[in-house]
Amino acid sequence: MSLSAFLNPVKEEACKIVASKRFIGEDGKPVEWELRTITADEDEAIRKACTKKMPIAGRKGQFSQETDLNKYLGLLAVSCTVYPNLNDVELQNGYGVMGADNLLKTMLHAGEYTQYVSKVQELNGYDSSMDELVEEAKN
Repeated sequence: MSLSAFLNPVKEEACKIVASKRFIGEDGKPVEWELRTITADEDEAIRKACTKKMPIAGRKGQFSQETDLNKYLGLLAVSCTVYPNLNDVELQNGYGVMGADNLLKTMLHAGEYTQYVSKVQELNGYDSSMDELVEEAKN
């Protein structure tokens, strides 16, 4: 067995999608947004940022971990967005928000945001439905 396949993985190209037909470029066509995949380490850091210890009722000194799924999906989407640069201060100021996750949620309508997050999940290999992810987060 050779390890060359593991040492030379296929380079993944960034994925381009139209997140909203409302953003029109100079050519009169909707602007494509650019997405990338993230590593398992990046995903773990996002999950940790969205997980907090909650005291278990009636059990002194015992805690359970709960993940805020909405926060996780928002930060995942932000981490995967290459273009537009959601961390750009001028863009955030233009929408009157602070933070890339708030900017993304402000820029896109509810349905657009849901489709965008679904595409980000698909791109990163999550084949589970939203209901399955909610159940996983609860456990």
